[in-house]
Amino acid sequence: MPPSTGIDRFQEKCMSAANQFPIPLHEYQSLPLDPAVPKLTADQKKTLQANIELCRDAIIFFTAIAEAKGLGGHTGGPYDTVPETLIMHGFIKHAEAGGAHEIVPIFFDEAGHRVATQYLMAALDGELDVERLLHYREYLSHLPGHPERGFTPGVKFSSGRLGHMWPFVNGVALANPGKTVFMLGSDGSQMEGNDAEAARLAVAQNLNVKLLIDDNDVTIAGHPSDYLSGYDVAKTLEGHGLNVNAGNGEDLDDLYARMCAAVTTDGPVALMNRRKMCVGVDALEGNPHGHDVIKASVAKEHLTVHGRAAAVAYLETVTKGPKGPTHAGSDADSVGKNRDLFGRILNDILDEIPEAKRIESVRVFDCDLEGSCGLNHVRASHPEVFVRGGIMERGNYSAAAGFGFEEGRQGIFGTFSAFLEMVVSEITMARLNQANVLAHFSHAGCDDMADNTCHFGLNNMFAANGLPDEGKDTTRLYFPADQHQFRSCLQTIYPQPGLRFIFSTRSGVPDLLNEDGTRFYGDDYQFVSGKDDVIREGTAGYVVSFGETTYRALDAVTRLKQDGLNFGLICKSTLNVYDEEVMERLVKSPAVLVAESFNVNTGLGSRFGTELLRRGFKGSYNNLGTNREGSGGLWQQMGYQGIDADGIHEGARKLAVATS
Repeated sequence: MPPSTGIDRFQEKCMSAANQFPIPLHEYQSLPLDPAVPKLTADQKKTLQANIELCRDAIIFFTAIAEAKGLGGHTGGPYDTVPETLIMHGFIKHAEAGGAHEIVPIFFDEAGHRVATQYLMAALDGELDVERLLHYREYLSHLPGHPERGFTPGVKFSSGRLGHMWPFVNGVALANPGKTVFMLGSDGSQMEGNDAEAARLAVAQNLNVKLLIDDNDVTIAGHPSDYLSGYDVAKTLEGHGLNVNAGNGEDLDDLYARMCAAVTTDGPVALMNRRKMCVGVDALEGNPHGHDVIKASVAKEHLTVHGRAAAVAYLETVTKGPKGPTHAGSDADSVGKNRDLFGRILNDILDEIPEAKRIESVRVFDCDLEGSCGLNHVRASHPEVFVRGGIMERGNYSAAAGFGFEEGRQGIFGTFSAFLEMVVSEITMARLNQANVLAHFSHAGCDDMADNTCHFGLNNMFAANGLPDEGKDTTRLYFPADQHQFRSCLQTIYPQPGLRFIFSTRSGVPDLLNEDGTRFYGDDYQFVSGKDDVIREGTAGYVVSFGETTYRALDAVTRLKQDGLNFGLICKSTLNVYDEEVMERLVKSPAVLVAESFNVNTGLGSRFGTELLRRGFKGSYNNLGTNREGSGGLWQQMGYQGIDADGIHEGARKLAVATS
């Protein structure tokens, strides 16, 4: 595990010599605002406008630093919601000074990717050193891509995944009668189904929850008004019985008056704050790309116009963060991004199906993550079978299952692996209905995940929730190790019936090599469901792995052999079926180590030892997996969990000692 001083060394390597935050946040003026007075004075408005420009420039600046380092992030959301956040801040300051209207002093947000808001406000309130903002999303900086309670100074809640906060906030309101509880929302996050449940409870219990919804008609995949006809957040919330008030989020006088009315009105209120995404940023205004992190070049142009020369000069000094290590046994010059390849390979398959048959037999459901799961390629080439389903994982998975209800048809579905936990009930229903669904869950494990813990795809084995029942359950889980195995796997399983889950990572994976340097999964390779692959033979023990952990395990095994410990490596790409030929080999082995990036408590390793014991295994066993909340950063996440090549090497050595 990394020592506590690791961040210091990382910053010394990756940061410029300057460490003073070049946006003058000391100019921020705390502005207590009384919600009982619904009109701003001229001085209050002037101060508020200056604070808004200052904070928006700060968000542009420090999120652009992360982009320049290759860490990703999100700019538009936190940038957009600065006006309502600062008015909230004013209400909180008034309440803390003894004002009549008590406010729970937390900026709850159901769109956790807008975490820059939380970090900025923590800095303004003196709970987070301002200079820490220079390290947004870095490894060990404690500024991950989503807010995590207890992890970052000044951050008071964990957002979880998109659209999951409102039901929680209802509970906070119940626990704080007589106080106002604010929650920042968005038209995207309101697509999630549990917001509908939260709305009904808030109305039924007359909870003093005030929603501040950034209604910018933008999600990752485009404009909801284009792809989700009929969707209207205001009408939806009105239908649930909320008091809904819509207005221009950039009109300070109107926004302030509406927020005052919300606080002084009993019960749940939703303010629809309409504005274009990234208003005032010429290159991004109204553009879905504003949802992502701003390019450093665009940030420099914007900050130059705003007279922030010192910030521009700082951005000029920022360089990419460190690259990850290379690994023995794999080809670093041939790296496949399987999450993107999914769509390209699927297109190759669809191209071979006559159009009429294609339309009759296939539907591809996207959950607003088409570019992250490769489905953008399908939309471009085969729009006739593509469904832009919005941010509605549960409903879209069930729709895919319903389409695949009859023999000869199948639904195809894609989203992040972290969201698999959300659709477990729908998976059960699909299985009971003998539906045909091919589901791609990208961003599995923790590799390359600066978004951190709530976006880790750890509990993917939950998808294998069927009953043995004499082999009737055809649910299959696959996590290929490189691009060539991935291609053959997808081509093989596409026509098969039942529920099939194929996993990929955010990161690219290098080709696995034979000992002679040729590709292990060569042109003549044919994937067989349920068959494990012996990547390296061993006599002292075996490491069993899959997915992106495999090439790391191969490096570890290579070094173990050099150390005189003849460990072998098994690639188990079918996760929930046991290859009896390989199991027989492992039962005879003196030691078995499962290395994976899934949850150490629920992954393959949590059950694999039991399967070995059932078959007579008497050797030493251990399993490595994700076992702690994330560290921020990208490839460093694997080492932080002890499942990089060094961690696997050490784990196998310890197992060998225990065996001897």
